Amino acid sequence: MQERYVHTHARWFAKDAESVLERLQTDPDAGLSTEQVDERLLEFGPNQLPAAKITHALIRFFSHFYDILIYILFVCAFVTLILGHYADTVVILAVAVINAAIGYFQENKAEKALNDIRSLLSPRASVIRDGARIEVDAAALTIGDIVYLAPGDKMPADLRLFQTDNLRVEESALTGEAVPAEKQTRVIAPETVLGDRSNMAYCGTTVSAGTGYGVVVDIGADTEIGRIRQLIAEVGDTTTPLIRQMASFGKTVSIVIIGIAALVYLFGHFFRSYGPSELLLSTIGLAIAAIPEGLPAILSIILAIGVQNMARRNAIVRNLPSVETLGSVSVICSDKTGTLTKNEMTVKNLVVHGAGFAVTGSGYAPTGEIHHGDGPAPMGEGSLLRRLLICFKHCNDASLSQEVKNTWTVQGDPTEGALLTVYEKAGLNVKLPSRVATLPFDSEYKYMATLADGGDEKTLYIKGAPDRLLAMADQEMTADGPVPLMREHWEKAVANLAAQGKRVLGAAMKVGASCQTTVTHEDLHEGVVFLGLAGIVDPPREEVVDSIAVCRAAGIRVKMITGDHADTARAIGKELGIGDGEKALTGNELDDMTDEQFYAAASKYDIFARTSPEHKLKLVKALQAHGSICAMTGDGVNDAPALRRADVGVAMGIKGTEVTKDAAEIVLADDNFSTIAAAVEEGRRVYDNLKKTILFILPTNGAESFLIIAGILFGTMIPLTPVQILWVNMVTSVTISLALAFEPAEPGIMARSPRDAAEPLLSRYFLWRIFFVSVMIGGLTLALSVWLFKLRYPEAEVRTITLQTIVLCQAFHLFNSRSIRQPAHALDFLGNRAVFAVCGLMALLQVAVVYLPFMNRVFGTVPLGPTGWLAPILLGAAVFFVVEGEKSIMRRLDARRGVSGQ
Repeated sequence: MQERYVHTHARWFAKDAESVLERLQTDPDAGLSTEQVDERLLEFGPNQLPAAKITHALIRFFSHFYDILIYILFVCAFVTLILGHYADTVVILAVAVINAAIGYFQENKAEKALNDIRSLLSPRASVIRDGARIEVDAAALTIGDIVYLAPGDKMPADLRLFQTDNLRVEESALTGEAVPAEKQTRVIAPETVLGDRSNMAYCGTTVSAGTGYGVVVDIGADTEIGRIRQLIAEVGDTTTPLIRQMASFGKTVSIVIIGIAALVYLFGHFFRSYGPSELLLSTIGLAIAAIPEGLPAILSIILAIGVQNMARRNAIVRNLPSVETLGSVSVICSDKTGTLTKNEMTVKNLVVHGAGFAVTGSGYAPTGEIHHGDGPAPMGEGSLLRRLLICFKHCNDASLSQEVKNTWTVQGDPTEGALLTVYEKAGLNVKLPSRVATLPFDSEYKYMATLADGGDEKTLYIKGAPDRLLAMADQEMTADGPVPLMREHWEKAVANLAAQGKRVLGAAMKVGASCQTTVTHEDLHEGVVFLGLAGIVDPPREEVVDSIAVCRAAGIRVKMITGDHADTARAIGKELGIGDGEKALTGNELDDMTDEQFYAAASKYDIFARTSPEHKLKLVKALQAHGSICAMTGDGVNDAPALRRADVGVAMGIKGTEVTKDAAEIVLADDNFSTIAAAVEEGRRVYDNLKKTILFILPTNGAESFLIIAGILFGTMIPLTPVQILWVNMVTSVTISLALAFEPAEPGIMARSPRDAAEPLLSRYFLWRIFFVSVMIGGLTLALSVWLFKLRYPEAEVRTITLQTIVLCQAFHLFNSRSIRQPAHALDFLGNRAVFAVCGLMALLQVAVVYLPFMNRVFGTVPLGPTGWLAPILLGAAVFFVVEGEKSIMRRLDARRGVSGQ
């Protein structure tokens, strides 16, 4: 070989097989020589996909310190170390490390990396080299190798076929088409889309029937599978709305903290008589007080609880922030085959002379019935339906088996499996005549025939494309026997079923000679009697219609993006409630659009058919450019790049490929689309609870900051030390606030429109509420501490009571925070038992910090008498009733404005 070709642009399917073999300098009969193989392996490398880089565990751990708020904590720890306050240093660093550890251990539950796509490569391949057929490792294949294909073989590389014998390949994971593709060797047009390239066999697909030979034209990273993997790698990681909001929140809080701390330090230095060390320590206390250092930990815990709840609903979350992202989704883009549909071909209609029948049930499980009008179909001896079903059963090479309870699989062609299932649904207890001979399905003739020996006579059964069978037949079967064929009537029946997106198969028969032992095409030139039709479809999943309706009520638009044919996509879409059953765009139509037209079409249309992985990826990008938060669901390799690009990718866990699962953030363990609707509800609940948590935590920081600022401004004792401030923050953040993570979803959560991804984490009302509660708790606590000083209470006791006051005020405020707007008494009071559990834990911690000697030494507290607890409890109750009053006023204002609050 003189040069290395740019294989991904070679369009091998648009070249005739002879020229391909000539260009690749290979002999179709003898294959490559050993010398040629060695040269090409050296030039092109092994037939393998490059491994993905693995991030070291330490790097992943330290990445959780990448937060500006944590950086401020480190600065505070360094300053306390310089000042010799080692206990403060240890506590501050411990808080930072605990936060990082929680995040690391939650994220570390993710599955293996994207390079599992390599599992799609066939481990062995049958090739011709030096004139002999041998078995080799797939990795040892090279450009120009001649590969032999047989049923069950997985394609080891991308092949240009040059010889086929009724070859059919299952390509649903790559193209989205449920029916195995028939293969041939003729040249096809250069603009042909991936799903219609009938002279190619692509890496990772599987031979379902027939045999063939192909020449290797692309290996490893140059294959379609490799190209999809490259698309996945190029997409990169996308940030979630929550991550963007938290990053913005962290920067805003940091700037405010640094600015206020600097101003307070300057004021204390120039206008008060504090010593430099004391003032610096107080300023550090202010910074620590203002930093919600427990927020990253509580965020991880809230998301982790959401992960566990989703797991109970059969949604496995691989990336923590994706829990919340689903709650903000405004568009769900879904593959059709295997996601919206079962990827199990099912007979839904049967047609015989003068009658049509509906078939219930879906999938390969033989549960269902055949109906004629309102009653059961007649199955008596000699009935037309009985004859039709026996033909479909006899002229069939597939088999049905039950692997586990309620799970049936087909060995062989899926369409033939559907015919076996409908036969079983009929409940015919018939001993079929033995098969004497078979005329296999041929892609040129488009039918299959079998010769049955019934004892007294022999019968030829024929099954295939209706147009071929109608052209062969001159009669049709009726209850009274054969009559002249009404060809136009049957053609209309075929067109009617096809318009519904169904694949149509015909059945016919012929009485054979008693001495006949073989069957040929010539035997079918005359005497053929047409029996009827079967309408076959990959049916929608039963639960999907209701789930799409739930999504629509929640303001979420569902779009179908499939590699299947447009007619099929439109019919399935109409049945599911996606689109109007008329409007759909194909991949070729998308290719002819300008960027502006494509951008507009992505929003306007809901059904996209005959799409490639590039189309799916580009559509997701266009929807994101519209400002949509986009989820993408799928199960095939062709869905992986779009899943990777989407704000949240959702893969099918049972029938999904490993590639798809690795590209997704969420995996549905039950392959149930309705699980997505449940996950959206869980995501909204998580976000609501996160907002409640922030509304609860920040007033603690605000109240502490208020106390320190007031102390410096008025030149009095600082009411709390830095270590006491950290204690209060960690008790309220990691214990009390944890209860809000378990709050159930509020009524009407799925009747709300998706939230705007651009909305800030802190709305104007949130800022008001945080300021209001902060000033109230801080003011009441400051007034109490000043009063205690006037009564000559010791400094340590004042600080102990001050610490208890802030914590108990927040404990009462917890009950306010269970709903942002609704009154505390309107909630299911015992619905969240975690509230009472954490309040009990908080009480134990507060008793320990007051009465355990070693904690007295670390935190500078002293034991309190009964009267020392009275004021904190009374002030906490006052906070509760005042906030409930404020919520009542806000509800009245909401009612006047016609706005509903949570």
